[in-house]
Amino acid sequence: MVSPTIERLIERAGAPNAVLGIVIALLVLLPEALSATRAARTDRLQTSINLAIGSALATIGLTVPVVVVAAIVFELPLVLGLEPLHLTLLELTFLVSVVTLGTGRTYIMQGAIHLVLFAAFLMFSVVS
Repeated sequence: MVSPTIERLIERAGAPNAVLGIVIALLVLLPEALSATRAARTDRLQTSINLAIGSALATIGLTVPVVVVAAIVFELPLVLGLEPLHLTLLELTFLVSVVTLGTGRTYIMQGAIHLVLFAAFLMFSVVS
């Protein structure tokens, strides 16, 4: 069990196991998200983007190799694949990110599109 308390709450709610990964990811990325939000509120957008993207990528980039090594050492099964639906959402998110960050200027509508994609990911994670 990764986290017995969280797992019990998810089981009681009747949510699928994918929700556990989302909850743990949110807990891991919470410090960066709070710092990025604080920076954005003070109109330091570059700092906000650096925190949100850079720190999150570093956290994930360090976590995945450690999980792979732990799975090998402890002879545990390891599945890092995505279902086709989630892979499509990931690809769409990358495409929208290139348009959003590649132009040098960002607009509220682009942020709204990112939020809609995130909401769709959360919805499909709970429903499917």
